[in-house]
Amino acid sequence: MAFGIKKRDVTEWKRKIDQGEIAFLTHYWLDDRFPQCKSVTKVGCKDLENLKEWGRKYHLQPEWIHHRKDGYSHFDLLGDKQAEILSREGIENPML
Repeated sequence: MAFGIKKRDVTEWKRKIDQGEIAFLTHYWLDDRFPQCKSVTKVGCKDLENLKEWGRKYHLQPEWIHHRKDGYSHFDLLGDKQAEILSREGIENPML
């Protein structure tokens, strides 16, 4: 279940993706499969080759991309990997 996210944040994330940028969107998230995780970061890009290349920097497998028909395909970052990547990207995350 996603919550704590504003429509303008989703709109901005989609705009960046549409422009071919690597875009980050973090929101609170609860899922019984991952009880230790309280947030998720979605990292998307319209150019899937660019997204795969970005993911390789962080040892993310291309098959982990959530492929979406609407064009907003993305990696989901959780837990320690989420914190590590956001830190290395210079993105402060108040949800962690």
